[in-house]
Amino acid sequence: MVETTEAQPSIGRLVVIGIGLIGGSLALALRAAGACREVIGVARRQKTCEQAVALGIVDRAVTGLGEVLPELESGDVIFVAVPTLAVEQVFADLRDKLPAGVTVTDGASVKGSVIAAAEKVWGRVPEFLVPGHPIAGSEKSGVTAARDDLYIAHRIIVTPVEDTDAGHLQRVVQMWQATGAEVLNMPVREHDEVLAATSHLPHVIAFGLVDTLAHDAENENIFRYAAGGFRDFTRIASSDPVMWRDIMLANRDAILKSIDLYSANLDSLRAAIATGDSDRLMGVFTRAKAARDHFTKMLAKKAYTEPMQAQEVTFIAQPGESVSGELRVPGDKSMSHRSIMLGSLAEGVTEIEGFLQGEDALATLQAFRDMGVVIEGPVDGRVTVHGVGLHGLQAPPGPLYVGNSGTAMRLFAGLLAGQAFDVTLTGDESLSKRPMNRVADPLREMGAEIETGPEGRPPLMIKGGARLHGIDYKLPMASAQVKSCVLLAGLYADGETSSTEPAPTRDHTERMLTGFGYEVQRDGARATLCGGGRLAGGRIDVPADISSATFFMVAAAIAPGSDLLLEHVGVNPTRDGAINILRLMGADIELLNRREVGGEPVADIRVRHAPLKGIRIPEEQVPLAIDEFPALFVAAACAEGETVLTGAEELRVKESDRIRAMADGLEVLGVDAEPTPDGIVIRGAGEGPAFGGGTVDSLGDHRIAMAFAVASLRARDTIRILHCANVATSFPNFAELANRAGLKLQEV
Repeated sequence: MVETTEAQPSIGRLVVIGIGLIGGSLALALRAAGACREVIGVARRQKTCEQAVALGIVDRAVTGLGEVLPELESGDVIFVAVPTLAVEQVFADLRDKLPAGVTVTDGASVKGSVIAAAEKVWGRVPEFLVPGHPIAGSEKSGVTAARDDLYIAHRIIVTPVEDTDAGHLQRVVQMWQATGAEVLNMPVREHDEVLAATSHLPHVIAFGLVDTLAHDAENENIFRYAAGGFRDFTRIASSDPVMWRDIMLANRDAILKSIDLYSANLDSLRAAIATGDSDRLMGVFTRAKAARDHFTKMLAKKAYTEPMQAQEVTFIAQPGESVSGELRVPGDKSMSHRSIMLGSLAEGVTEIEGFLQGEDALATLQAFRDMGVVIEGPVDGRVTVHGVGLHGLQAPPGPLYVGNSGTAMRLFAGLLAGQAFDVTLTGDESLSKRPMNRVADPLREMGAEIETGPEGRPPLMIKGGARLHGIDYKLPMASAQVKSCVLLAGLYADGETSSTEPAPTRDHTERMLTGFGYEVQRDGARATLCGGGRLAGGRIDVPADISSATFFMVAAAIAPGSDLLLEHVGVNPTRDGAINILRLMGADIELLNRREVGGEPVADIRVRHAPLKGIRIPEEQVPLAIDEFPALFVAAACAEGETVLTGAEELRVKESDRIRAMADGLEVLGVDAEPTPDGIVIRGAGEGPAFGGGTVDSLGDHRIAMAFAVASLRARDTIRILHCANVATSFPNFAELANRAGLKLQEV
């Protein structure tokens, strides 16, 4: 139920033309919310008018629109809820009779038809018309089907045109928001194409399937014994036939386009079944399963994209005591990305264990599915990739979305620069603010054609068919992402490609290329490969992510009485800066059971509490711990004395400005933290509580959110951490493991 509020009504009168499920539900919702002064219904039949009044849907109802138009005034809204092809007649009834200031909107499923009707009646789209479409419904129809909760948590699409008045648009948006709906804005043509694929085509299929089976005498028992799947799929065939006839005729071109695409895919699927083509069947089914599993993130022509409504998550961290036990954190994110990338470009099958099932890594996996790679899983961290070879990728159906991951976007830029097709790379709001010229510039030197958004930021638009040539690139800053981008482009380049870095960075790309049988020569800071080789599929065991493990290393180091074992953690020497820095601060860290898995060094890490002291962090350790500094700042706040970080400008352009964000949050919690252009100075509290309580903003940065959660172990009061949804991008079960270890963390 929509709760009644004390707020002033967002509109004056509401006139509903067509008192069925859609119009009647809007009327009920606005009445329940106290969002309009009066509801007047207009219906063709007197019986419908009487029912609507008796059911409390409207205050009064009439059979003729002309009866109510003279009493309308500025601020009132007319909602046209009639079949699509009947909209034009309603507009004709309104022409020259509509009082000034009255807003007109509608609920038709085809917006191009509404625009055409308006232009035919008025000669243009009048400023008071706000075309709209509620994405909600039921197999039931008619006045008795109306519900006051129909629109709660559903989406309403408005499709204003250039002449639509902003005041009328705002009135319609507020009206729909009062029902509990989310309002989205979309161009008319895009709306009709999207709905043709996501709503109209499924109805075509459902009506056609049921009609086919109903007329097939040999299938007389189908309906009698059909299971729930058939029932659920064909439910929409119970929808109003008149409405759907009108929709099919009004949106004919877009629907035919969708039917043709579906028919071609169905023919391909039939051929695969007929010929026993297992790989093609697996490709269709895995892509379809992934799309259905992520259907809230789907838009037309995009297999994986950002949520239309991001979930808001807040961490509530109560003061803790100690952490203990044995934990295995999720797989390394950097290696998970690379395992899918290189496995897809390899020849043969690659079997991956320990794959991180976070949102960013899943976006990378889905992007390769979009480019024609058959990928099974992930199931419990296991993924099977059927590689297509270096030149086997296909053009994706639309832009590739890589979530929050700068690693994915920058590495994708390198491996896609040498493809034969055009492609656009997009990311979420945070990633869209991060600099991309650092990879675009060297790729342009290699001959790639790349455009960026304003100020060198995403999206990246890569032109296919460019002939790349090798370069000897000296990185202006230490960056594993830029180094890897250049080397991956080198796979497609003529001659030799080299990268030289000013300081050591993670070398997962070089190690994994070697593991796939591609020769990479390494000479100190220089890595070199030749184009034209091949990758061979194999097995990859992704170790636990040291970046994720660092939060628990810091937790055990700062909380008295702690004794924690972190299992199977990657301790690559280009990633062990956090271990080195914590040891310099006095942390009791022991590496046990050292071994090598798939070319990567792995160990179990035991951490016990010990008093920490402030240090000047050696600059040579900065690139080796660049992602771990939010957690290390928490350790510094608990140390005795001053900790000074310099040479860390890269932190300013991560998912957030991590120096500023951490400094702001630490100061809220009572820590003396002074940011500098390339680092920070933190004056720690030593033993005892190091943090007060309060509310800090993670700015949507997953590592900042987790760092402040760890700080609660040494806090005097509750720490509330805002905007934590992106923790799922790198550490989807963080809260669960944190509570198992001994933190007191709640997600709300």
